[in-house]
Amino acid sequence: MQPKNITFDNPLRSRSDLTQWVNELLNAVTPFFKANDSGVDLANFTTHYGQRIANMEAFSRLLWGVTPLLAGGQEPEQLSLYIQAIKNGVDPAHPEYWGEMGHSDQRVVEMAAYGMLLALAHKPLLAHFSEQEKHQLYQWLKQSETATIPDNNWHFFPILVQVGFYHSGMPVNHQALERHFTAMENYWLGDGWYSDGPDRPRDYYISMGFHFYGLIYSRLMKEVDPQRCATLRERARVFAHDFIHFFADNGSAVPFGRSLTYRFAQAAFWSAAAFAGLDVYSPGVQKGIVLRHLRWWMQQQPFDRDGVLSVGYSYPNLVMAEDYNAPGSPYWALKTVLVLALADNHAFWQAEEENLPPRQSPHAIPRAAQILIHQPEHLWMLTAGQWERNNFVNTEAKYCKFAYSTRYAFNVERGRFGLPHASPDSMLLLSEKDNYWRGRRHCLQVITLPDSIYSRWQPWQDVTVDSWLVALGNWQVRVHHLSTARELDTSEGGFSLCARPPLEQSVDSGLSRLTGVADTSAIHCLTPQPRQGEVVLTPPNSNLLFADRAAVPVLRGELPKGNHLLVCAVWAGDPQDYAATSVPKFNLYRGEVSLTSAAHETHFTLPELP
Repeated sequence: MQPKNITFDNPLRSRSDLTQWVNELLNAVTPFFKANDSGVDLANFTTHYGQRIANMEAFSRLLWGVTPLLAGGQEPEQLSLYIQAIKNGVDPAHPEYWGEMGHSDQRVVEMAAYGMLLALAHKPLLAHFSEQEKHQLYQWLKQSETATIPDNNWHFFPILVQVGFYHSGMPVNHQALERHFTAMENYWLGDGWYSDGPDRPRDYYISMGFHFYGLIYSRLMKEVDPQRCATLRERARVFAHDFIHFFADNGSAVPFGRSLTYRFAQAAFWSAAAFAGLDVYSPGVQKGIVLRHLRWWMQQQPFDRDGVLSVGYSYPNLVMAEDYNAPGSPYWALKTVLVLALADNHAFWQAEEENLPPRQSPHAIPRAAQILIHQPEHLWMLTAGQWERNNFVNTEAKYCKFAYSTRYAFNVERGRFGLPHASPDSMLLLSEKDNYWRGRRHCLQVITLPDSIYSRWQPWQDVTVDSWLVALGNWQVRVHHLSTARELDTSEGGFSLCARPPLEQSVDSGLSRLTGVADTSAIHCLTPQPRQGEVVLTPPNSNLLFADRAAVPVLRGELPKGNHLLVCAVWAGDPQDYAATSVPKFNLYRGEVSLTSAAHETHFTLPELP
C-alpha cells in the first residue's frame, strides 16, 4: 500500500522539488499535533526515556526540516504550530513544559535542533516571541551548559546551542564550548576519523554526527573561532575521501552499525559539506550524492500508511530497532535537507548532477578497520574490530559480521538457538554441539592492510580464531585458523537473498549457491576436506532490505578438538556475472597461504600452531 500524503513521482532534482518533499513529510505529521501541546504522539510504543520525552523528541526532530526552509526564505505550511509548541515547551508554568535536565537526558540531544533554529532562522522565529518568551527559551536551552552527558558525540549538542545563542544575540558561554571540544579531542584518531567515544565504533555517527556538526560550526563560527574552524574543515576534507566510498552509483549507502532507522541521514555529511562550502569534490558531485540518495530511499518503503516515517530501514521493522528508537526518532533523517538553507543561486543548486568520480577498489580505511569493494552493481564492505560496548540490540549483527552490502544488507538476530534465528549471513558461527550459536564479537587484535583485514577473536576462552578477510577482485575470501579445546559445529554464510519468489538452490559438498531472476549468492569451500553446502531460511523481518524470509547459502561442518583451517570464497551479484570457473585458488605451503584468481593474488603467513 502506497502511503498517502507523499508524492512518489516527485523527481527530487531541484530545490523546489526538495522543498515540496520536505513540506509533505512535515505535513504528514501535522494531524498528530495536539492543541496546546508541546510534542507529537506518533505511535503507541516507546523507549527507555518514556512517552512524554519521546513526544518532545518527535516534535524537535521535525525542526531539522523546518529550519532549512526558514533559512532559505520559505515558511513551512504549519509554522504557527511549531512556534506555539516551542513556547509551550519552554514555559515552566505550562502543563506541557519540557522540564529540567537529568543525567544523560534525551532532551539534551534534541536541544541541538533549537540551536540550529536560532543560528539560521532567529529572525523569522523570534519575531513571534515576546521578551519573556525569548528569556524562557534561553533559560531552558542554557541547561545544556551543565548537563551531564555520555562521553561521545553528545558533546556537540551543547555546542550547537551556544552557536544559536551567538547568532541570536544571547549570552554565549565560551567555557562550555572549550570544555566540550576538549572532550572530543580524546576521540580523534587521525586521517579524518573519530571514534564515537573512547574505544567506541567508527560508524555513521562519525559522518552524520561529528563531521556534520563540525562543518556547520566551521561556517557559522569562522569569524570568532577561525583556527578551530579551519581544523574542523581540514578533518572533514580528509574524511570525505574515505566516505565517498560508502555510496553506490544508484544512491544507496552501505548499511552498517546502529541507528540505521535515521535512514537518509547517511548522506547528511554531504549536505553539510555543501552548506559549509567545503572544497572537496565539485558541487555537481555533492548534489548527485545527496539527491540520488534521497531518490533511492523513495524507492524503498520507509513510511507507514499515513506518510509518517516508520522505525525500520527499508520497511517498518521494530526487530532491528535500538532501545532509544522512539516513534519520532527517524526524523533525524531530515538533517540531510540542510541544503535547502542554500539559495537558488548557490553553486550546489546551479550545478548539474554529476556521477560519482572513479574510485579505487579495494579502498582500505585503517582507522575504521574497513575495506570498501566496488563490484559492478554491488558495493560491499569488509570489516573487523568494531564492537559497541553498550551492547545495544543486535550489536553483533550490526558491527561484527565479516561483510556488509548495499545490495543485500544484512540480517539481524532473532535468537541464539537454531541457525535460522542466529543471523548466519556473512558470519562464521560456532556451536558446542547444542545448537546454540556464537560468532565474532570482541576482537583481541586487528590489522588492516590494503586488500585484507586480520582479526583474532575468542568465542570461548579456550577457542581462538584467527580470521583473514581478503578482497580478491570481486570475490571475498575468508581464511580461519581455529584452535579449539572443544568439539564444535560450524556454519559459515554468504550474503542472503530474498526467499520469494523461490530460488534455484545448488548445494553439494563444498558449495552452496542461490540463484534468482536478478541475483546469485554463492559460498565455496576451498579446503581439501570440504564442508557441506546448505541453505538456511531466516524468519520474516530479519533482513533490513526486505520483509520476506531470507535465504542464506552456508557451509556446515564439524570440528574435533585441535587445530583447524577453514577457507571459503564468497560471491554475490548479477547471475550472468557469476562463473564457478573463476573461484579463487587456495594453497598452503609451510604456513604460507597463497590465494589467487584470474587477475589477483595475495599471500600471508599463518601463526605458529599452539
